[in-house]
Amino acid sequence: MKTLINIGIAIIASATLVSCFNDKKPNYQYFPNMYAPVGYETYGEYGVFPNQQEAMTPPEHTVPRGFTPYDYENTTQGLELAKAELKNPYEVTEKNLAVGNQLYTIYCAVCHGDKGDGKGILATREKFLGIPSYADPGRNIVPGGIYHVENYGLNAMGSYASQTNEKERWQIAMHVMDLKAALNGEPSFLETNQAGAKTDTTKVEMEPAGGNTASELEPK
Repeated sequence: MKTLINIGIAIIASATLVSCFNDKKPNYQYFPNMYAPVGYETYGEYGVFPNQQEAMTPPEHTVPRGFTPYDYENTTQGLELAKAELKNPYEVTEKNLAVGNQLYTIYCAVCHGDKGDGKGILATREKFLGIPSYADPGRNIVPGGIYHVENYGLNAMGSYASQTNEKERWQIAMHVMDLKAALNGEPSFLETNQAGAKTDTTKVEMEPAGGNTASELEPK
């Protein structure tokens, strides 16, 4: 009997709660922090802003998210300076080379070719002519110069700064250097960098502590 009474009470309570529901009015919210934020149109006029204008000038020295300063100018002198000074801040690894390969295929291979020989599909169809190979004699192809050209563009090639970020451009530069080595029959760019790193480590280990020369350490 008690079971039936409890079931009846539960049914009546449920029916009462459901009958009180009004879908035309919003339910109560407990601490509705940012549940229903106010959306402001970019060029709208609102009294909460100075001059009632939502689109305001950013504070002085504001930079876009992810922005990295680049001090080399878009000139011939800037390109030569980048070739001489600009160094890749990222380690040459198999992972970075693989990513660079993927990005190169997306953005570069259509003109420069999968092998970097200047025989991309647009070149073979004569949409663009005179695209040189990375292995052409006399071409000073170095990571800093590649990055500079990616950033600004050169001749018929446009800038890829809007399609790629800083790290991606360096990864592409790594792959380009790898393609150049393959075209010239040289060791891969990864092997060359690993050998260079070992040489630098050996030099550091052989330097006397305190920067003294070998002659200064000889017994007198």
